[in-house]
Amino acid sequence: MVADASDDSRRWLVTGGNGQVGRALRETPLPAGVELYMPGREVLDLADLPNMDRLLVDENICAIINCAAYTAVDKAESEADLAHIINAKAAETLASAAAKATIPIVHVSTDYVFDGLVLERAYVENDPVDPQNIYGHSKLAGERAVLESGARAIILRTAWVVSPFGNNFVKTMLRLGQERDALNVVGDQIGNPTSAHDIAATLLTMAARLEKDQTAPTGIFHFVNSGHANWYDLAARVFERASQHGFAIPELAKITTAEYPTPAKRPANSMLDTSKIREQYNMNIRPWQDAINEIVDRLCEEKGSAA
Repeated sequence: MVADASDDSRRWLVTGGNGQVGRALRETPLPAGVELYMPGREVLDLADLPNMDRLLVDENICAIINCAAYTAVDKAESEADLAHIINAKAAETLASAAAKATIPIVHVSTDYVFDGLVLERAYVENDPVDPQNIYGHSKLAGERAVLESGARAIILRTAWVVSPFGNNFVKTMLRLGQERDALNVVGDQIGNPTSAHDIAATLLTMAARLEKDQTAPTGIFHFVNSGHANWYDLAARVFERASQHGFAIPELAKITTAEYPTPAKRPANSMLDTSKIREQYNMNIRPWQDAINEIVDRLCEEKGSAA
């Protein structure tokens, strides 16, 4: 939850408070003495940030967590300018302001900065980047702007984010499963299903250490839940868990990416290696299956309560 303001609280600016990770941050226990400042668009418009320096001073901000992003991957193909403004320009403005204010910034990024063509292993932080769509290009530009800003910064790349909030694969599967007897699901794209709540907890841990420890590791890190799956595997897990709540299980058929064309090219491999963050930030990362069970349980219980 977001803590109440107090004279001795440390205020962290959080952008993207209405997204999956932002909403998860509202429910995640905060470090002692920390208050999250999550202004709405009427106060902080990511497409227009002329007074960022002043806002940090006026609101007494001690750290920034930037989890805001333009994430409509397919729509970005026709809205490249807007995607760049939010994912790159806004990140640059936030990071530059953080540098001037000498406060740390943690910026959320994505596996889409890679080409997704390395199939035999998970991507590590220093693998060559080569985005294959507009969304990936805009997020890579944002990464570079943050790293070049001079701020003490962390880039936290993640992938396949799911939660009880907003629009995501788990919620889509549960909805479609109630509407259809059979579903076709892509089976040749692989990644790490990742809980927005686990990302939120990681962001808080890293921001707290950056704020307190000037020697804390900075740079690029990967965070995803452990283990991997394809979309078909993930759908099967969702319905297996939902069936324990009395939900019907549709018949699932595995299809290829070629059989499900989209405007934006999707990576065949979205897996991210988390060895670096485990070692340098002592992260204990739970399996994706446990995260999915938690999300499905909550969604099914909420649906049952509303029935």
